[in-house]
Amino acid sequence: MTTPDSDAMSQWPNGRLLSTAARLVEHAWVDALDSLGLTHAGLIVLHLLGPGAQSQTELARQARVQTQTMSRTLDRLEREGLVARIRDERDARRHLVTRTDAGTAAWQQARTLEADVFPPLENAEELRAALLQIITASSAKRW
Repeated sequence: MTTPDSDAMSQWPNGRLLSTAARLVEHAWVDALDSLGLTHAGLIVLHLLGPGAQSQTELARQARVQTQTMSRTLDRLEREGLVARIRDERDARRHLVTRTDAGTAAWQQARTLEADVFPPLENAEELRAALLQIITASSAKRW
């Protein structure tokens, strides 16, 4: 079924469609994460900590953010009781970050958000492949 709005949107360039979809998805995603007391950055950290404790520097590298940015994210997660910083037994100058039980629980809840928030798509794998292609091509041009 089409509506007057969808008829007009069918004439939009792909970039405008992608940009509009991205904004709508971002708003829904932020609201859903907020209901769990998380941010997008916090979710990334909880995901990266799945295999075990890591240093702040390693987390920043994997998340592709500056160490200072990671520090702010970790400060918030630590205040919320979702991560803990522990002294590295091999190097007393270094701290490792680990998920707490509450962090693991939040991560488990967040894992189903995508299915809960976004409508099912008929060709989800094709969309995923196209998005990855766009991101890869755009990243190569930018960085």
